This record gives sequence, structure tokens and C-alpha cells, in this order.
Amino acid sequence: MNVTTLPASRQRGNQQAAPRSGGRTAARAAEHEERDHLIDGATALQPQRETTTPGSTPGKPASPRLRVAPPAPVSAPRAPFVALVLVLVLSGVIGILVLNTRIAENAFRLDALKTKQNGLDRDEQRLRSDLADKESPVTLASRAKQLGLVPSRTPAFLLLPDGTKLEMPGPGK
Repeated sequence: MNVTTLPASRQRGNQQAAPRSGGRTAARAAEHEERDHLIDGATALQPQRETTTPGSTPGKPASPRLRVAPPAPVSAPRAPFVALVLVLVLSGVIGILVLNTRIAENAFRLDALKTKQNGLDRDEQRLRSDLADKESPVTLASRAKQLGLVPSRTPAFLLLPDGTKLEMPGPGK
């Protein structure tokens, strides 16, 4: 754990709110440090040194104020992140390019199909008109004369289901 000391001129007074360290104050930390110092291996036999700092009273040892150093900044490696962003951007651009190409191809195909449909509509209209002309009574009569048929003056009657025979016309003249 990293610990830094503040000079006496920058130390706060004894009236301090509980720090984030779970209730330990600098005075408590100094007491623990002194006690640990007295029983720490070879230094347990050495006499305690009295140090004074500027602005403190002589004869009273200055206890350095301790505080917890901020954690070391953590930085993620940038190269994989940059590579990921580049891959995402490039795949997006390529995807849009492919999509645009497909849309353009479909637009040309749609235009060709519309042109073909217009031609087929014209052909259908022409064929319907020809059929209507050939079905007209005037056209049918002239075509029948070309084939040698003559118009009938009297209508023909048919056999009824009960077996009675109705009038049959004679050959045309």
C-alpha cells in the first residue's frame, strides 16, 4: 500500500470526519506505527528518535500525517480497441456498399420487367381488339359467305326431351 506524508504546515486539525479507511484516523495510524516500530526486529533495541518539524513545539515528536495514495491508473491496451473499431467501421461501409449495389441491380431488373410488361399489355390489347373485330356480326357474315354458307330464312327447331319433333327448316337458297 502506498502511503504519503504531508508536511506539518499542510496537516489538518484534529477535528476531522471519519476517513474512508473504515474509521482509522492519522493519530491511530501513528500509534500503531509507533507500537509496531518498538517491536520490529533489530529496531526494537534502538532508542526512539525525537524529530521536530518546523512549526511544532520542541520536545514533542511530530507525527507525520498519513493518507492513502490513489490507485495507479489502469489503462486498457489501445491497439485491440482501435482494431475492433476499424473492423466495425469497414464492415459497415462494405455492407452499405453491397446493399447499394444490390438495390441498383434490382432497379435495373425492375425497369426491364416494367418495359416487358408494357409490351405484353400492348400485345394483349391488340389481340383483344382483333378478337372483338372477328366476333362482330358483320365479320362473321362476310366470312360465312366466303366459305359458301347461306343465311337461313326460318329458324330451326329441336327435339324436345319428351320426343316431339319441332319444325326443321329447309336448305337455304
